[in-house]
Amino acid sequence: MVVATAPARPPRLTTTKAAAAPAAGGSSSLTLAADESNGLSFTKKTLSAKAGTVTITMDNPSGDSQPHAIAVEGNGVDKDGQIVQPGGTSKVSLDLKPGKYTFYCPVGSHRQAGMEGTLTVR
Repeated sequence: MVVATAPARPPRLTTTKAAAAPAAGGSSSLTLAADESNGLSFTKKTLSAKAGTVTITMDNPSGDSQPHAIAVEGNGVDKDGQIVQPGGTSKVSLDLKPGKYTFYCPVGSHRQAGMEGTLTVR
């Protein structure tokens, strides 16, 4: 007995478009320090970073006399790092889009006294 089989078909080729991968965000680590030598200020007035995860670390030197912290606000962001005593380190980490932000010390009236600067994210 002979069994008839259907002729083999070549495999069907299909094409698909690969989904666009989201743009990989950058990662930036920035540092600065509190400076009380001429009033209340930071050692830097401007910072710049790539868009994505941005971490700012602020050292409060052991020679300083007051607690300090680092905070960032702007473009819908408002986040404070931990307040630290002299000799400590405050850190804030955020996911930032391109634009201008303000970094500052959120302790008491330190910001109004001059502890602020501009963070540019590109």
